[in-house]
Amino acid sequence: MIDYNKTISLQDGGEVEIHAMTREDRDAMLAFAQKLPDDDLLFLRIDITQPDVIDQWIKQLEEGHSVSLVAYDAEGLIGYATVHRTEARWTRNIGELRVNVSADYRGRGLGRHLTSEIFDVARSLGLRKLTASMISDQKGAQAAFRRLGFVTEAMFSDHVDDMNGTPRDLIVMTHDVSGHSDVLEQTVKL
Repeated sequence: MIDYNKTISLQDGGEVEIHAMTREDRDAMLAFAQKLPDDDLLFLRIDITQPDVIDQWIKQLEEGHSVSLVAYDAEGLIGYATVHRTEARWTRNIGELRVNVSADYRGRGLGRHLTSEIFDVARSLGLRKLTASMISDQKGAQAAFRRLGFVTEAMFSDHVDDMNGTPRDLIVMTHDVSGHSDVLEQTVKL
């Protein structure tokens, strides 16, 4: 696990505390997930509204397979960014990026800050490339990742089922970690 604590200022002047996720964040993460709109939950890779899923996530953090940063305001957890790594030798330098921000904080720069911070974490882990996977219907997410310099590498037809069991196309986007900081400064609100 990494040692990470930071206070950031958002575009509107609000301040947010960010730290590395630990077991102590379990209940706050559950509360955050259970407040997410149904549309957000529909496209999550894992169902973070379930306690056992959060427990598995924490186990991955403790085993070093993932690093997550969580953001808090005075009311509680408001967002997270994760880079997940696999143990497979041939992809050990690749990380999967996952970012989610409370609806109240979208358009305020929190997503951009979390993404920037997790890129720095990815660099410190020696990762050379990040991937982001999303459903083809998630046009806003695709646009946000393109602004960060991600490019679409693949589209798989009817490759995943959403939480309702409906087959969806999967888009995989990638970005070289070393080139991120130059691109991020030119981005629009995430």
